[in-house]
Amino acid sequence: MTDDEPSLNIPSLLTLAVVSFFVLRWFFNRDDAPAGGGRGRGRGNVVNPAQVEQISQMFPQLSTRDIMWDLQRNGGSVAATTERILTGRGLETPPPSFQPQVAIPSATIPAAQTASAAAPKADGQDLISRYNLSAKAASTAEPEPQLATPSKSAWSQNKEERQRLLQKRRDDMILAARRKMMQKKEGSAQ
Repeated sequence: MTDDEPSLNIPSLLTLAVVSFFVLRWFFNRDDAPAGGGRGRGRGNVVNPAQVEQISQMFPQLSTRDIMWDLQRNGGSVAATTERILTGRGLETPPPSFQPQVAIPSATIPAAQTASAAAPKADGQDLISRYNLSAKAASTAEPEPQLATPSKSAWSQNKEERQRLLQKRRDDMILAARRKMMQKKEGSAQ
């Protein structure tokens, strides 16, 4: 009677489970793949521009294309890219076929940069108004020769005296920069 009925044993059940697992895995991963590419393209071709900017600020000598290539290769890990640079291994040169895609369109980046650049001017305060130097700026239309004024190289023991000297140096530097700017403006206007 045992010849008529097939029996299920443990090795055949394990084989069925493993084959079913791989078939289901293939079936569900097949739908997640992008339409135009294989596995390599779907792994993260888009690089976060904030990460690229962060690394390029730390290491300005590196090109952004090299940084993007390394970030794409290591899955977007800033720590791994930074570690590679700091250990002296350097970044690999990307192949000529590497065309990085940026997550944020580049048209929005200049708008953000202009907004951040315009923010200090929006306050309406420049150094002359901030440090109340408008009277000095108006009275010193002519540049003063300051080479004839030798100053002490040692610090004064009096805190108020040091504070006064530092404020005077700051004011002189601001006014000198203003004079240079005005001279440059007059020179370019002619």
